[in-house]
Amino acid sequence: MYMEINDFLFGDADYSFLTSIMVRTFVMFLIILIFLRILGKRGIKQLSVFELVVILGLGSAAGDPMIYKEIGLLSALTAFTVIAVCYKLLTLLVFKFKWIENLVEGKEVYIIKKGKFSIDEFKKESLSKDEFFMELRLRGVFHLGQVEYAILETTGEVSVYFYDHEQIKYGLPILPDSLKKTVKIFEVDTFYSCTFCGQTIKYTIENTLVCHNCQNTEWVKASNRKVSR
Repeated sequence: MYMEINDFLFGDADYSFLTSIMVRTFVMFLIILIFLRILGKRGIKQLSVFELVVILGLGSAAGDPMIYKEIGLLSALTAFTVIAVCYKLLTLLVFKFKWIENLVEGKEVYIIKKGKFSIDEFKKESLSKDEFFMELRLRGVFHLGQVEYAILETTGEVSVYFYDHEQIKYGLPILPDSLKKTVKIFEVDTFYSCTFCGQTIKYTIENTLVCHNCQNTEWVKASNRKVSR
């Protein structure tokens, strides 16, 4: 039983190697800090895809020398150097050639234009509508009639450009329960929004109940609430 616990806690390493692990970990910790400082990392929320790959590469190169005695620190330092050179080289190429930047980091995408979804662009992204609405709500958006443009940045963040207060129009409400309140009976001269694309119309008896923008048939009552930010 003692041997099983000992093997579980220490594996093949002896007690003396614990001191080596502490030293190795401390050294790799300092090396990571130095290399991140050299690479000029931004906040984790702002990391691009390429920068995230660099972080994962550094972490992978740093981890093994910390706990495996057969892997020396020089091996990790060599891997760090290669990663740093690749990063600096690709950064230079990205600066000089726009097509490389688009290939590595992607492009900004207009998700909302003039208060409604750019459906073709949104379909290309992995962001779900619920996640996107959450991002908008965190920026004080009550309905899409407030939003002139919303842009999905290459970092995954959403930039929102609002209409001026007096220009706010009717739009699709995005509170969590709003899209569940689909309308079955329409009132004349009342504004309704398509639940799929945000297209907003003023209903008349001549209106079709099929959205001409996306062919959706579900509508909710639109809102033009003026929200203070």
